[in-house]
Amino acid sequence: MKTPLIDPLQRGSNGSPEFAATKAAGAASTPVIRLRGVEKTLGGQPVLQGVNLDVPRGKVTTVIGKSGGGKSVLLKHMIGLLKPDRGQVLVDEVDITRLGSHELNEVRKKFAMLFQSAALFDSLNVFENVAFPLREKTKMKEAEIERKVLEMLEAVGLTGMGHKFPAELSGGMRKRAGLARALVMGPEIILFDEPTTGLDPLLARTINDLIVETQRKFGFTAVMVSHEIPEIFGISDYVAMLLDGVIVEMAPSEEFQRTRHPAVREFIAVGPRPEVVTSGESRRPGTHA
Repeated sequence: MKTPLIDPLQRGSNGSPEFAATKAAGAASTPVIRLRGVEKTLGGQPVLQGVNLDVPRGKVTTVIGKSGGGKSVLLKHMIGLLKPDRGQVLVDEVDITRLGSHELNEVRKKFAMLFQSAALFDSLNVFENVAFPLREKTKMKEAEIERKVLEMLEAVGLTGMGHKFPAELSGGMRKRAGLARALVMGPEIILFDEPTTGLDPLLARTINDLIVETQRKFGFTAVMVSHEIPEIFGISDYVAMLLDGVIVEMAPSEEFQRTRHPAVREFIAVGPRPEVVTSGESRRPGTHA
C-alpha cells in the first residue's frame, strides 16, 4: 500500500484555529480525483495514452468524445475496476493503483456508479433494488431501511412505485430507479456512464435535469460520460474532451464552448450548434430549453 500523499498544509501544523480554517479551505478546493499520465491498452489497442485530468469536488464534470474512444474505460479507472498500465489514479490524494484489495474496497465506499442499463435486478422490485446495498453493506434496521429507500424514491420521482418490477418500468423509470440505488448509500462521488442512452430526447432531458437536481440536493461529485450535445453544456459545471487517448481540452462549460481547439470545435458543431451559456443562465431542472 502506498503512503497517501501528504497535504502540504499538514507540515508544521500547530493545531491553531487559523491552520484548521486554512486546511479546510484547501480541502474544499482540492480535486477529489486526479489522473496523471494514465495509459491503458486493451486487446492490443491503446485506449488511454497519457490521460491527465482533475475532477473538481462537488461539481458536475462531463467527459465527451467519440464513440469507442475510451470514455467508459476512463470511468472504470476512477473507481478501480481497471488498473492502468502506467500512471496514477488519485482519490482524495491516495493513489488507488497501489492499494491492496481491502484498502481499494474502502476507497470504493466513496463511490456509486449508474450504468447505461441501470443494472437493476430483474427478480427484485424497485424497493428491494434500492434497498439492496443497505441490506448487503450495513446493519441498518428494517424501519431505517424503509425510511431511507422511500426518501430516495421520492427524490427521484418514483413515490409509490416501489412495488413494481424492472420489466414493468419505462426506460426513464429504470434510470430513476438506478439513480435512487446509487444515492441510497450517500456516496461522495457518482459516476454516470451514458445515463441517457436509449431514451428519446425529451426523456433524456428529464433525466439530465434530475441528475443536476439531485447533485445540488445531496452535494456529491458527479462525473458523467455523455454524447448529448448541446444538452450537456446546460447541466455541467466542467466539460472535458477525450480524443486519441488524451484529454485535449477541459474548461468550465461556458468557456469550453468558446474553445479554439479545431478538433473540439468540429466535434461540438455536429448537429445543432449549442448556444454559449453565460454565468447564471444554465437551465434549471424542470425547465426546458
